[in-house]
Amino acid sequence: MAKEALISFDLKADFGFLKKPDYNDGILLSYNMLHKPALLGILGAITGMAGYSIPGELPEYYTRLSSLAVGIAPLNHEKGIFQKTTVKYTNTAGYANDDGTLLIEETMLVKPGYRCYLLLDLEHEEQATLYMNLKNNQAVYIPYMGKNEYQAWLDGPVTEYNCKRYVAEGEFSIDSLFIKDGSIRNRKVNAGFSFASRSMMNKGAFCYFERLPVGFDERLRQYNYCDFAFTDWVLKPDSVIEDLYEITDPGGIKSIIQLF
Repeated sequence: MAKEALISFDLKADFGFLKKPDYNDGILLSYNMLHKPALLGILGAITGMAGYSIPGELPEYYTRLSSLAVGIAPLNHEKGIFQKTTVKYTNTAGYANDDGTLLIEETMLVKPGYRCYLLLDLEHEEQATLYMNLKNNQAVYIPYMGKNEYQAWLDGPVTEYNCKRYVAEGEFSIDSLFIKDGSIRNRKVNAGFSFASRSMMNKGAFCYFERLPVGFDERLRQYNYCDFAFTDWVLKPDSVIEDLYEITDPGGIKSIIQLF
């Protein structure tokens, strides 16, 4: 078994709720994109690691997997966006509220799906277990998309890639979420007509932005954030974006992703 393996698996659900910590006009909001802390929770469920159990302490899955390099790309999206709806709950349990009734309204993702990339160290016991469980389509605990009402599943086989660090030598595009630093528009290659192919070249359709958690501040016990982008734009060779990898699937198809 090789020391490292870069793999991907597709994660899907009928519904999802990736809760934002802020509260807007009586509605609980959801992130659109799966973020790293949520993905680590799903990986922890697959390997059988404990979640939140001791007040004031980070969960076992996070302490063991936080150094894992991951990449994320949405599937079956509309310009990076998933359909959303709202749902209302009424909880009349006596412990729910002082007056015995708790009214909740929250956003809900409809049919979210993500391709999750993992750079695994197979000499690390937990990561080797994760690798085998994913390859065998097994999970110790049922994974869910943010809430235990929204069961998630692995869709299709795990794909294993050849990979190398990417150094831009020409125009390129990124097929996953990536952390942006500054303006992306200034790095876009302008569209133009190619007489050779008799078609428009570099005709990007969208650029999606979202501020997402990447980990926890272990002292404050709150999220650390980065600004992310997801786009089909072609970028200039001098665009400085760190931790890019060129990956090649078993069919020889190449793509560029960011691991963070």
